[in-house]
Amino acid sequence: MVNNYSEIMQLPQNIFIATLQHVEALNILVNSAYRGETSKQGWTTEADLLDGIRIDAERLQETIQQENSWILIYTNAENKVVACVHLEKHEHKLYLGMLTVAPQLQGKGTGKLLLDVSEKFAVGKNCNTIYMTVITHRTKLIAWYEKHGYVNTHIKKPFPENDLRFGLPKKKLEFTVLEKPLTL
Repeated sequence: MVNNYSEIMQLPQNIFIATLQHVEALNILVNSAYRGETSKQGWTTEADLLDGIRIDAERLQETIQQENSWILIYTNAENKVVACVHLEKHEHKLYLGMLTVAPQLQGKGTGKLLLDVSEKFAVGKNCNTIYMTVITHRTKLIAWYEKHGYVNTHIKKPFPENDLRFGLPKKKLEFTVLEKPLTL
């Protein structure tokens, strides 16, 4: 498996492909941005929808080691991981998930930067579409993606309610699929 970014595309400064050495920092970042009290400092919190964790170290390790799967990380001037996104190739489509920005940095363009880099990454991997799943209750987040060219397909996918690795739903949840066609 190749995780060397120079073999895929030239990434902007401060954006790298995660390795196993980043698992602990990613685990802290993702869980702090989506769950618990710290997540409420930002606008991407899922704390009102789910209890428990968003991800664990084991799943992060699996994701990093999986073929055709990458986690891009964004580091600050102190080399601390402050944002990330998971990308996974499926034939000519690229799945985008776990777009995460530290709560105190949200709303400053980092998420948009990672979205742009992800789209260029997809084109570099010969993908003609980038897609994602978003919890349907997250209307503000869906609107943000739509503002950036993603289309709500209204295709619904079930939320894994009985898998504690995704958290404990406080209400009935489902995903909607968003897509964006890309020019190769």
